[in-house]
Amino acid sequence: MRHSRPGRPTETSGLDYTERLRRLGSARWKRLLDVQAPYRWNLRRLRLGRTLDIGSGLGRNLANLGGDAIGVDHNRASVEHTRAAGFEAYTVEEFHLSPHARPGSFDSLLAAHLLEHLPAEQAREVVASYLPYVRPGGTAVFITPQERGYGSDASHVRFVGFAEAAQTCRDLGLAVTRQFSFPFPRTLGRVFTYNEFVTVARTP
Repeated sequence: MRHSRPGRPTETSGLDYTERLRRLGSARWKRLLDVQAPYRWNLRRLRLGRTLDIGSGLGRNLANLGGDAIGVDHNRASVEHTRAAGFEAYTVEEFHLSPHARPGSFDSLLAAHLLEHLPAEQAREVVASYLPYVRPGGTAVFITPQERGYGSDASHVRFVGFAEAAQTCRDLGLAVTRQFSFPFPRTLGRVFTYNEFVTVARTP
């Protein structure tokens, strides 16, 4: 399996990507089985407090983070979809001009399915630009797909497992406190599309 691809960051910025996410999320079998239930539980048990969700997409995680969570995404169509669903979200430019962009105003930062869309250096730069908004001693959470999930999306540009996520944390001056596979053990990551790596770190 190939674990890197040429960088194509613009693939996630257009209306077509937003529509793809909408189609995937609205599949009838997913609604009937409530497949998001375990992932909702996982986020809530982390007790992240007021959270800045970067790369928030359609706002799926905002629904599980409490009413004071804020989403940021570079895809304007995705931001508009998120707002229409009743959540607060901004484009990158809008966020940095918003009253929320104050040092230490968030308890946590969440980057769910973001790192794998960017080359390592660019991913570090993006996350670093938001870390000042997290309070000292706050939390940063990175969620990335395992092998089957990585291969399911052509816009993924590099595989980010436990080692790669931990390296990103070290490069950013974050201390890793926990890493785990969810919702199933690591061995199922090669066959189950929605198995995830979860890395939890502490900000200085």
